[in-house]
Amino acid sequence: MESRILKQRGRHNTSSADTLQITTDYDAGEPNTDSKYDTYALSARGEGTSSKTYGAYPVGPTAQRDNGTMGNSYETITDFSAVSLSEGILGIMRSKDLVTVIVLTLLSMMTRLYRIGRSNRISWDESHFTYFGGKYLNHTFYHDVHPPLAKMLVALAQTLAGFNGSYDLKSNRNYPEFMNYTLMRVQISMYGIALVPLAYLTCLQLRMTRPMATLAASFVLFDNAICVMSRFILLDEQLLFFTALTLLSAAAFQNANKYVEPFSNRWWAWLAMTGFSLGCVISSKWIGLFCVILVGVVTVEDLFRKFCDRIPTEDYVMHWLTRINGLIVLPLFIYILCFWIHFRILYRTGSGEHKMSSNFQARLLGSKLNSQPYDITYGAFVDLRSMYNGPGLLHSHYHVYPSTSGQQQVTCFPHRDTNNVWQLHKARGVEANYTMDKIEFVGHGDIVQLMHNKTGAVLRSSKQFLAPLTTSHFEVAAENITDSSDSGISDWRVEVVKQGHSKRSDKRLHAMTTVFRLRHVSMGCLLRVGSRRLPKWGWGQSEVTCLPDATHKKDVKSSDVLWYIEHNTNTRMLKSDLSKYVSGDFFVDMIQLNIEMAKTNNGLSPDRDKYNALESDPWSWPFLIYPMRMVGWGDKAIKYYEIGNPILWWASAIACLVYPLRLVYWLARQRRQCNDWRSGELLEFWDNSKLLWGGWALHYFPFFLMGRVTYIHHYLPALYFALLQLAFDLDFFFRHWRRGRYLHLAALCIGILVCLVFLYFSPFTYGWDRPAKELAGRKWLSTWN
Repeated sequence: MESRILKQRGRHNTSSADTLQITTDYDAGEPNTDSKYDTYALSARGEGTSSKTYGAYPVGPTAQRDNGTMGNSYETITDFSAVSLSEGILGIMRSKDLVTVIVLTLLSMMTRLYRIGRSNRISWDESHFTYFGGKYLNHTFYHDVHPPLAKMLVALAQTLAGFNGSYDLKSNRNYPEFMNYTLMRVQISMYGIALVPLAYLTCLQLRMTRPMATLAASFVLFDNAICVMSRFILLDEQLLFFTALTLLSAAAFQNANKYVEPFSNRWWAWLAMTGFSLGCVISSKWIGLFCVILVGVVTVEDLFRKFCDRIPTEDYVMHWLTRINGLIVLPLFIYILCFWIHFRILYRTGSGEHKMSSNFQARLLGSKLNSQPYDITYGAFVDLRSMYNGPGLLHSHYHVYPSTSGQQQVTCFPHRDTNNVWQLHKARGVEANYTMDKIEFVGHGDIVQLMHNKTGAVLRSSKQFLAPLTTSHFEVAAENITDSSDSGISDWRVEVVKQGHSKRSDKRLHAMTTVFRLRHVSMGCLLRVGSRRLPKWGWGQSEVTCLPDATHKKDVKSSDVLWYIEHNTNTRMLKSDLSKYVSGDFFVDMIQLNIEMAKTNNGLSPDRDKYNALESDPWSWPFLIYPMRMVGWGDKAIKYYEIGNPILWWASAIACLVYPLRLVYWLARQRRQCNDWRSGELLEFWDNSKLLWGGWALHYFPFFLMGRVTYIHHYLPALYFALLQLAFDLDFFFRHWRRGRYLHLAALCIGILVCLVFLYFSPFTYGWDRPAKELAGRKWLSTWN
């Protein structure tokens, strides 16, 4: 029986040159009682150690390949006690990898910052994200498809560069002279610069040798697509940075979970770091959800193993609770916090406010909704909004129903429009002068008519005509009532359902705060709007019907029959500040904003006319079929081309596609009891590679299910995992080929090759200001434009 007992000896008094030895004890009797956890034994040896082991891997000069198994010979990897999150900067300074990290960071800075301010042209999506960043600086509300964190980081860069958000930037124009766009780009590029050392540290956590970990970092360093996207004011750099930080943290926590005492300071530190990274990545772009799924799947597998190991119940429950707090509650808290900051900063009215509820809009400084009469009177011009989410405002226009009554259509329209305005009149037959007579307020039980302000038609319903789509309801139309012989079809009774601010006994209608029904007086039906959309003849707007209620007593409170007055105009009434009457709920606002973000995101449908120039399908990404032009392509323009390093893209795609086949092959041979692996080696291989291949698969395959427009830069998070998977496979191969004799040489030669290809395609990475045809010889595929 294998007993794997956790012990750490001399952890705090070993030098940076100390190595880590992990041994596996076999005991045919009772398990060792030194620890209740079934984990690996851990100890540290000094510099004089001649033979070192890690798990079931023998490493070092004395390791031998015997019995045809996958033994290996390579130097041991980093001492994890030297690079510990809990020890902070001092721990890193004591690490033997410090020099490598510094060199890689400097090289990354050279490739990312070289001539970064050369083009003063607003390139690709810089116009969008500098615009959104500027909104934070002038506190103006906006709407976008992405969560706010990455854009707030853009705003931070703009603030440090001295920009005040007073200038709206448009694509394919030059930055104004007063704007230090170079400093903005430099700050955003720092997230791309950090990818290279993060890749190196991650590969060490994944038990790769230092030469191959350095090679993996060079893959990220010398990929042209990652490099060029790091040189502009975009969101991809922040997304990639937090994705890489999540991978590093998850790998480090996986090691801490295996080889460090559970619930120790270091264990907690890496768990918290993983949760923090997950919160940041999903708060930058929703594609970060794939990182959450990846870590979630790995966590469930780990908890299942602990269940099978039969650890004490109280400890197993504690493992569940800590994962829930660290990997669910903490990321969710960060996500919510980002939106809280977002709402706190953006307190002025802006172009995106129409996506939010009227209550939210009324709380924005400068919104027309918070400056209007509070009390509603006869003669007021009102906009009626449905409480049902989506359809919008009661609307009419000159277009008529093609069948049924043939009268003027009445619909719901989601946007503000002059055709949404109705005037409140008294019941038919009651004469009134709304500019001269005494002011009368509208309240519960009053009978009103709604006259369309633009056409003069009156809202009506009749049993003679059924609704065009919902045929169990009656049609609602607008008609010039003077031409009608039926005098009872246009009267509606106001039924107050809820008062949002005033006392419950108050029966008056108030702007924004009073929710009410409109019941047809003669038929008893209720004015209703649902989710059904009219066909082309109705311009795709929402169908409005009259819901039958023969008893006239039905207390219907479903949102589809509830209305409120969003805005009213009345020259005889003083305007009030409605922000003091409306109340807000942060969580309601956040949920609504996320729903609207999803709707907008789904509405980004592909434009087939631009295909092969800008947009591309996911199937084409791994093999770099359709690179993308990021700017105009004039002969004298500085041209940037989002093309990756072809060698890296093609090789990493093959590695990721072949990986499942290799795994199935080895599992089949293990099932047949073929002696390919030492004890525990296959499990160790799976633990270290599943994060890489799983990250690639989760960040790639879901795009095939998306209906939205896709671009090649959507593949970059998956590419990061793929590049590290390629290096992991190379490390595995050269460790076992010729007992690792050519591992250093292979890493050096492959690194030089990748660097040369990077330089070969660098003109479009750093900007080409001569005719593109001069580089026609570098067109390796006919699809490259």
